[in-house]
Amino acid sequence: MSVAMTTEPLWRPSPERIEGTNLHRFMQCLKARRDLSIEDYAALHAWSLQRPDAFWFELAHFADIKADWADAPVLRHGERMPGAEWFPGAQLNFAENLLRFRDDQPALIAYTERGSRRVLSYRQLHAEVARVAAGLKAAGVAPGDRVAGFIPNLPEAVIAMLAATSLGAIWSSCSPDFGIAGVLDRFGQISPTVLITADGYHYAGKTHDSLGPIANVLAKLPSVRLVVVVGYVASEPDLTRLQTDASQRSVIHWSRFGTPGAKLAFTRLPFNQPLFIMYSSGTTGKPKCIVHGAGGTLLQHAKEHLLHVDLRRSDRLFFFTTCGWMMWNWLASGLVAGATLMLYDGSPFHPDPGALWRMAETEHITIFGTSPKYLASLDKAGYSPREHVALPALRTVISTGSPLAPDGFDFVYRAIKSDVLLSSISGGTDIISSFCMVNPVGPVWRGELQCAGLGMAVDVVDEQCRSVPAGERGELVCRQSFPSLPLGFWGDEDGSRYRAAYFARFPGIWHHGDYAERTEHGGFVILGRSDAVLNPGGVRIGTAEIYRQVETLPEILESLCIGQDWQDDVRVVLFVRLREHVQLDDALRQKIRDTIRRNTTPRHVPAVIVAVPDIPRTISGKIVELAVRNIVHGKPVTNTDALANPEALAHFRDRPELAG
Repeated sequence: MSVAMTTEPLWRPSPERIEGTNLHRFMQCLKARRDLSIEDYAALHAWSLQRPDAFWFELAHFADIKADWADAPVLRHGERMPGAEWFPGAQLNFAENLLRFRDDQPALIAYTERGSRRVLSYRQLHAEVARVAAGLKAAGVAPGDRVAGFIPNLPEAVIAMLAATSLGAIWSSCSPDFGIAGVLDRFGQISPTVLITADGYHYAGKTHDSLGPIANVLAKLPSVRLVVVVGYVASEPDLTRLQTDASQRSVIHWSRFGTPGAKLAFTRLPFNQPLFIMYSSGTTGKPKCIVHGAGGTLLQHAKEHLLHVDLRRSDRLFFFTTCGWMMWNWLASGLVAGATLMLYDGSPFHPDPGALWRMAETEHITIFGTSPKYLASLDKAGYSPREHVALPALRTVISTGSPLAPDGFDFVYRAIKSDVLLSSISGGTDIISSFCMVNPVGPVWRGELQCAGLGMAVDVVDEQCRSVPAGERGELVCRQSFPSLPLGFWGDEDGSRYRAAYFARFPGIWHHGDYAERTEHGGFVILGRSDAVLNPGGVRIGTAEIYRQVETLPEILESLCIGQDWQDDVRVVLFVRLREHVQLDDALRQKIRDTIRRNTTPRHVPAVIVAVPDIPRTISGKIVELAVRNIVHGKPVTNTDALANPEALAHFRDRPELAG
């Protein structure tokens, strides 16, 4: 059963809005430069797949990417995946392209949950990056060295990333709520030479220390020669807390680091120079260290910001994220358009659910990015932003991190703004971008991701990798190479782990691990992760199909679903976290089952429903179905430091309701 139940879109752009988009301007450029008459998104997407070399070349021209372009083909070995080479011989610098402006327009506006506000203009940002880059260079940082950040979502994080990448160094970051083991599981694999940290952070009204945990990390991270400490919770943090070992490591305060007034020079390096190391969630073992290249990341992010999000200099772009989620890297790339980036550090519900929306009103945010979990939490809390703030500037809301349920679409249009472009997008850390993206010239259909991204040959296939028609479920794949394919995994010298992760299932085709369907409108519905798909009686069911129904009930705050091995088959087990003072009695169990049966199929109805006080999540907010399934089946969960609330796993162990 498809979730596409509506006959009319929730939103459709006006002809005037379409003509004002960067996407429309890009199509006009193609007409002028290549004599191509492309009139709509579907035709443009088709051309981007037919001529990927021409599409990415024209995108680089449109985005005014600063590079030394070699006299070489755009794409070499294009039939291979992995193995295709994009822009061989080209040289560029990622930071140079993000710092092309040097004027007094705000580049960063940073808020914290405590109400502080800081503004850095493009001129000030450029000067700060130059100062810090000089300090890194003096410390011996060279192309290929790793600079790690254990830091809140502050301007210093953006500055440090740009300073490192201006030198050709590789940036990698974790948010400070990662545990010591979680940090070592990540940074311990990549051996950084410099660590940028804050002295602590604030969350939900509490202050947390970072220097103690970092001291323990440094004791097991001998590669670090220099530690730079940002004074966030104290203006003058006690640096001696990090100087207790006998190493030659230097520790310095951020404000005294580098050379004020230094000139910023950019080191141009090959297109595939490593830029970022990102990490998989790591809930079933050590996280994979995914290496992304400078050129591919830059082009992909420029495409998404300029053509899909329709980002302009006059925009104020916000995404609620931490430095441990790829959306932070994506947000930072908004500088390529010269827009103003809005940063927020802290709990989005402190001191109340209106925290982010008051900021959106005050700062005239035009593009607001968040997660389905946040939107559902607002809805469950009964908070309607439109009743408390005025949002005339807001034109786009983006949701990602998990599938946005149809009720989430309803909430945005009912409680936030009725004439906003709402786009649920999907991709991931693996590609540091999206497969399914915003379409600023297309309609919004309830429960659907709008479109496949330009240059992305997204398909839904069966077990033999045959395309399935709209409305049928299958595996989400990408059939052609694209510039932001990861370069590989750090330490995977022969590439075997990389190939096994994405290309073993369907050789030569990227297998993303999402269970999905294509819709009759050309959009997509993500039904859950493939490895969490339920299989009762041999029928494949995406967990998101069940969550969509269960979480419409006011009694339920959130849920988690697994398949339990049972009598030579699989039975569906549903765990629910209930609203305060609600009891899971027979009447509520029947209500849950009736809701699921009425809106899906009898196969979706859980055999067992269990109430738990908390649902385990990764630090980036994703529920961990596989970890819970392991617990229920008596298998170990080896890496609880990847979880924001590992103590929640105890609620699933030795449950009498699940005993054989």
